[in-house]
Amino acid sequence: MIFFMEWLQALAIDSTSIAHIVLLYAVVISVGIFVGKQKIPFTGISLGVSFVLFAGLLAGHLGFTGTLSTINFIQDFGLIIFVYCIGLQVGPGFFESFQKGGVTMNMLATGLVLLNVAVTLVLYYCFYDTSNPYNLPMMVGVLCGAVTNTPGLGAATEALGQVFKDGPAPQIASGYACAYPLGVVGIIGGTIALRYLCRIVLQKEEDQITAERAENPHAKPHKMTLKVSNAALDGKTLLQVRNFLGRDFVCSRALHEGHVSIPNRDTMIHLDDSLYIVCAEDDAEAIIAFIGPEIHVEWAVQDVPMVSKSILVTQPSMNGKTFGQLHFSSVHGVNVTRIQRSGMNLFADRNLRMQVGDKIIVVGPEDAVDRVANLMGNSIKRLDHPNLSAIFIGIFVGIIFGSIPFAIPGIPTPVKLGLAGGPLIIAILIGRFGYKFHLVTYTTTSANLMLREFGLVLFLASVGIKAGGNFWNTVVAGDGLKYVWCGFLITVIPILIIGLIARLKYKMNYFTLMGLLAGATTDPPALAFANQSANNDAPAVGYSTVYPLSMFLRILTAQIIILLLCHA
Repeated sequence: MIFFMEWLQALAIDSTSIAHIVLLYAVVISVGIFVGKQKIPFTGISLGVSFVLFAGLLAGHLGFTGTLSTINFIQDFGLIIFVYCIGLQVGPGFFESFQKGGVTMNMLATGLVLLNVAVTLVLYYCFYDTSNPYNLPMMVGVLCGAVTNTPGLGAATEALGQVFKDGPAPQIASGYACAYPLGVVGIIGGTIALRYLCRIVLQKEEDQITAERAENPHAKPHKMTLKVSNAALDGKTLLQVRNFLGRDFVCSRALHEGHVSIPNRDTMIHLDDSLYIVCAEDDAEAIIAFIGPEIHVEWAVQDVPMVSKSILVTQPSMNGKTFGQLHFSSVHGVNVTRIQRSGMNLFADRNLRMQVGDKIIVVGPEDAVDRVANLMGNSIKRLDHPNLSAIFIGIFVGIIFGSIPFAIPGIPTPVKLGLAGGPLIIAILIGRFGYKFHLVTYTTTSANLMLREFGLVLFLASVGIKAGGNFWNTVVAGDGLKYVWCGFLITVIPILIIGLIARLKYKMNYFTLMGLLAGATTDPPALAFANQSANNDAPAVGYSTVYPLSMFLRILTAQIIILLLCHA
């Protein structure tokens, strides 16, 4: 019994033991995740996985810790995995988010990020002793907590190591912990306040979205069968018809004199032919007016049996190829009518690039469709295993890139993007352009989320354990309440300013605005609240449009403040 008690005591207290470190992290992470799932009374909001930080603070305060080198390694490793997976997630849509109406939305999101920084600096210079080198880093922690941006906390923590090279860096997790709870509540409260300030009626906002989509439908695939009645088209090829019309469409089946065929660009059409056409929804009316009226044909009972199959793209060699490059109709005798990507149906434009994980809808004779399925891979088992080599190649390049020193005017020593900025930028670039280097970075949503959450909890637990020893003196006996109300101001003031500009100047729909504010603060609970309030996908569209740039700016600005303004 005595031996057992001594063994148990050594396991709990011996900070040099590997078993002690593993046990400590297991307890902190499991308790943090369990408590974080519980909803705050009267709000319906939970702090989620971020509560691991608070569990780590408690463990550190009670004296449970490990060797500093071990905790630093786990912290940095978790940060790299977390930030890199975020980059892979946002990379494919990062550059596309600036197209069309996304420019205005991303400008507003950028304004919100800069206003958060401006309010932080104003509060710092007005209410804090600027001669104390620890105050500004703590305010950066408050900024990250106020906008619920954990990657920014990671970037700032890592950047502090470059500034405080000759001594211990400030543990800014205390400021983050003070501001985070009210940050979650403040983001949602700010969107609710905008509703009453602008006297918004939710039903009118829903009706507006419905009307706008009726007038300007998205480029969703539209299927129809047309009878050729335009005499000017008799004897013309499908390519000539497409050029005359100036609209893009796919003709997947043609019925001529009782026989069905899979047409290609050189197929001639004749009067009274029946054509099965897939086009963008907003092009349908013009195509009908040019070719002929819409009719009904039982394609399944024609002389040549045609099948339509959903084929999964899993062959790495197909990654990044355009539909036009593969000549489906002329070479393979089939037509691709649309593509399913990330839960969305897209029209199969000839310039659209395929990605591993896409599902393409192929129409044609069964044997030809099967040949295309073999060409595309169509193996779901292949997608069940993420390409770890591509992930670690990207991390390797990202760490090297983050270690390159850059000279910035006004800073006496060169600065680096570090373990957060380097992998993030490389991940975004690989996620968007990796196919050019034959890198398949596809991971299932669940796999990406698993890696991301694993890295995040390791980072949060490490930061909490390290900061826990001084947390009581810093927050409770120090400026804790000042951090709380400063964080609330950093959260609410920019949301109200940008929200009013978006609503009054740009006449933005309230549901889209809710998604924009949630995306600009990278706050999933705010998006969940917006989705519950709306009977449409407008919040999700607004969130996904600004999230990639906002996440990048949050991480970058946290580093810049530390590197430019902090002095050891």
